[in-house]
Amino acid sequence: MQPDLPHQPEYRVGILSDTHGHISPTALKWLNDVDLIIHAGDIDTPGILPVLSRMAPLVAVRGNMDGPWAADLSLTETAQVGKIWIFVLHDLTRLDLAPEAAGFDIVISGHTHRSHLLRKSGILYLNPGSATHPRHSFPASMALLRIRKETVTTRFIDLDHDRLMEGLFNHK
Repeated sequence: MQPDLPHQPEYRVGILSDTHGHISPTALKWLNDVDLIIHAGDIDTPGILPVLSRMAPLVAVRGNMDGPWAADLSLTETAQVGKIWIFVLHDLTRLDLAPEAAGFDIVISGHTHRSHLLRKSGILYLNPGSATHPRHSFPASMALLRIRKETVTTRFIDLDHDRLMEGLFNHK
């Protein structure tokens, strides 16, 4: 479902994945005043989607742990935010297209429960980590994007400690 975002000079996008039936008040606080929310799957319970969609337009995909209730959710979604095209799926190993050839600027995935950011062949690959069930000593996390024209700024949020993680990443 392509969100209908108004034209504006700057957009804030909140990115979550692997909430597994729970969304913390800390995550909701960081999502306050975003223009778009993207959930990269493993939502686990249908009650989370209405909470998020009341905050901002929502793009969500089905993950491997989402049951029959999520049958109407697609395995992939796209979103255009300003001039930036975003492709969303749960498990990056199931990416079955060449993002650069398809015209995407960002690929968002989840599944690993680890926050990760990589730029390859001009494409930004972003995994926000798990908002509730991190692995390998990583904190619960999410990501925020600021999109201004063709410039994307990425910040990871440590939800366990309610703070920005080290680093600010600018991409053109």
